[in-house]
Amino acid sequence: MNDTGVSLAYLLAAVCFIVALKGLSSPRTARLGNLVGIAGAVIAVVVTFADVGTRNLAPILAALVVGSAAGAVAARRVAMTGMPQMVALFNGVGGAAGALVALLELAGSGPSRGQVAVGAFTVLIGSVTFSGSVLTFAKLQELMTGRPVVFGGMRPAAALLAAATLALGAWTAVEAPIGVAVGLAVLSLVGGVLFVLPVGGADVPIVISLLNAFSGVTVAAGGYVLGNTLLIVAGTLVGASGMLLTRMMAAAMGRSIANILFGAFGGETTLGGGTATDRPVRSAGPQDIAILLGYARKVIVAPGYGLAVAQAQHALSDLAGELERRGVEVLYAIHPVAGRMPGHMNVLLAEADVPYDRLKEMDVVNPEFKTADIALIVGANDVVNPAARSTPGSPIYGMPILDADQANAIVFLKRSLRPGFAGIDNELLHDPKTTLLFGDAKDSLTSLTAALKAL
Repeated sequence: MNDTGVSLAYLLAAVCFIVALKGLSSPRTARLGNLVGIAGAVIAVVVTFADVGTRNLAPILAALVVGSAAGAVAARRVAMTGMPQMVALFNGVGGAAGALVALLELAGSGPSRGQVAVGAFTVLIGSVTFSGSVLTFAKLQELMTGRPVVFGGMRPAAALLAAATLALGAWTAVEAPIGVAVGLAVLSLVGGVLFVLPVGGADVPIVISLLNAFSGVTVAAGGYVLGNTLLIVAGTLVGASGMLLTRMMAAAMGRSIANILFGAFGGETTLGGGTATDRPVRSAGPQDIAILLGYARKVIVAPGYGLAVAQAQHALSDLAGELERRGVEVLYAIHPVAGRMPGHMNVLLAEADVPYDRLKEMDVVNPEFKTADIALIVGANDVVNPAARSTPGSPIYGMPILDADQANAIVFLKRSLRPGFAGIDNELLHDPKTTLLFGDAKDSLTSLTAALKAL
């Protein structure tokens, strides 16, 4: 293809990526947006093959086959509860790919001074993204502790490592020796580990989002090294959207990005002690709670990660359907980080055919709790914990929460009295208005539906 044809095709692919990103901003258009993004990626790959010809065709095709097969299997097998972990792994793969491409370019001949400098930056940020993403995956997948991991002298060790990494980066940018570039990659891999190790609790998904932005920056920088405009555009889109998402999640947790980035090295985290409470609570059986629900006028459901773990979204939809048949108004209160990832609950409930207009974001639904007869909390804990408002010094103090405590009555579905992801006791469990139903969320919801039908 001639240069004009390649440029026009890349422009079309870039437009597809932008349109796809816009489509993914709403559940109603997400499927179409995803298809448009796939079309843009296909255009980019086909045009790249047409542009470079048959050079190294066999290894490229082999890599495409292996990568496509691995991606297809992973996407089909991953559970909704595992989406954050899969995002973390994909971030890491993107960072590693960018770092390897930059290393190969630095090992070759002919890169300009600007390409060498950007190549050094790509190696650094891509390596940090890879090792940091693998570690966040391990934390969320519970392959290692989700609590902060710290050791004596960690802060000076991290500072020394950062200084050495920057020195090697500057050396690579000035003289471009491949041996130094490899050393830069190794130190950056260690830096990614030290970056994530002290992070625990609800900070982990926020760091995943930040590493997603890093992977986009890696792709954009790699595009400059390769002289590929499409990579620059695509990487910039991912980097910018990832950073915006990080800011949204940090705001939803009531924390600044600086606190998340640097507070971890000082031992600050949203993870608390993690011990179960031994204080008395009021509990009831499905029949008693079904009577409360059946004679309510307005019920607001607050779903959380426990709902996703139990795969109880269809059981919840069945219960809501039975309530609506009895004339009860049912709304769903969606916290920005419910399910450990923005949009996680929306997608989960949409899978169970819950109407989009029933899903209410936190700022919209909070005023509704005052007029609700019952707040039905299913698998959520930290996002309804009043300690975020009333307990200075709490790991979640300052985090915006759902105002479930303002409902006339509260029904809490929990497997046990163990604390949520932040590891602290929830005062809402001991509120005089609260009744607990213990058990697996799916089983509890199914029992409630059966009890309602028997009324």
